[in-house]
Amino acid sequence: MTINWGTKLTIVFIIFAGSISYMVYQCIKMPVDLVSAEYYKEEIAYQQVIDGNTNANSLTTKVELQQAGNSIIVHLPEQLKNQAVQGSILFYCSANASKDRRFELQPGNSTEQVITTGKVKPGTYMVKTNWWANKVHYYNEQPLTVQ
Repeated sequence: MTINWGTKLTIVFIIFAGSISYMVYQCIKMPVDLVSAEYYKEEIAYQQVIDGNTNANSLTTKVELQQAGNSIIVHLPEQLKNQAVQGSILFYCSANASKDRRFELQPGNSTEQVITTGKVKPGTYMVKTNWWANKVHYYNEQPLTVQ
């Protein structure tokens, strides 16, 4: 049995349309996480981030992240020792918004805060530290891979 060119063309078109439909279906199922739910609102206030980053870079030491066993230790600059520090630490996972975690910054009289890894799922994060000390705003970002 021989198939003429019109039938072959129809079969190729049906296979092509089916594969395109399958790819569209797969794309619709794929989750799309935005950088932030309030992206435009945060963009307007981005000058505060720039100023905070400049203030943090002017300190003699930088924020350090250290993973030791089942804990992540956040070391703030030594210049902030015995100062009232308020702020937050955001573990931002760009690949999966459900992994994002925010913690209040409460270093006490020392310059370090310990966060247990049980509260943070393994993965690669951008740790965004945002704090106030002596009415000065500071901001720092650095990558961290949680094991």
